[in-house]
Amino acid sequence: MSLQERLVSGDVRALARLMTYAENDYPEATRVIKELYDKTGGAYVIGITGPPGAGKSTLTDKLTKALRARGKTVGIIAVDPTSPFTGGAILGDRIRMQDLFTDQGVFIRSMGTRGHLGGLSRATQTAVRLLDIFGKDYIFIETVGVGQSEVDIVKTADSVVMVLMPGLGDDIQAIKAGIMEIGDVFAINKADLDGADRTKIEIEMMLDLNENREWRPPISKVVAVDNSGIDDLLERIQNHRYYLESSGELVSRRLRNTKQELVSLIRDRVVEFILEESGERFSVDRLVESIASKDMDIYTAAEEILRKIKK
Repeated sequence: MSLQERLVSGDVRALARLMTYAENDYPEATRVIKELYDKTGGAYVIGITGPPGAGKSTLTDKLTKALRARGKTVGIIAVDPTSPFTGGAILGDRIRMQDLFTDQGVFIRSMGTRGHLGGLSRATQTAVRLLDIFGKDYIFIETVGVGQSEVDIVKTADSVVMVLMPGLGDDIQAIKAGIMEIGDVFAINKADLDGADRTKIEIEMMLDLNENREWRPPISKVVAVDNSGIDDLLERIQNHRYYLESSGELVSRRLRNTKQELVSLIRDRVVEFILEESGERFSVDRLVESIASKDMDIYTAAEEILRKIKK
């Protein structure tokens, strides 16, 4: 059978091979998705994000087990920091989820960021589509430990769970608007530590600033390592899904995300085209030298490239 036939039939090896193709930017992965694109859209994608050390991996592990207990199949994409030696993912997340490896209803893939900013890998969206075609009911995307500007998960996930913990030191620094605004559900992990109630109050205060938001993100206190509060958190995620579906916001969100992905893909292809064409139709290096010597300004150089592309 072909790779696409094996993928649809539930062949895990075919899925793993296509994931590798996606990470290495081989055209085979996109070719398969093109042929099977009508089979996408069935999975519900949940983003798990938050600062390093908040317990995202353990929380993902427990939520996955809760969904499996309900008979749902799950795919997990764990985005890890990239090894400076091999370029692969540092597999810290998979170590914390090793109990799931014997579960045939769960597929776990670690992906290195490979220098890509935003908390995700460049291949994340392709991996999501492969898992979707494969037939997973839910897909978790666990981002690398994010900072104030790494919010790409909101462009991919249907629901975003923001994981925080007490005792982060400067709590106000942790609650920056840029990253906090993307949360649909908040989880205060390690809630048995001192300061959990204070963290909850500060999140509530931040949410009070946005009076125009139709959905007010709920806050769950959990202790993931003890499996405490997991069912409550999962219920709140399901409530957000119901809200999105009943209000029509799920369709709007997916359309918005698709548009952003399309624009990003076009931008990348245009840049690749410009660099490949450099020297034949125009010289990027020559233009850079002209800009550096002040013979040309950078805006005119950009206009010249675009003008020659249009011809």
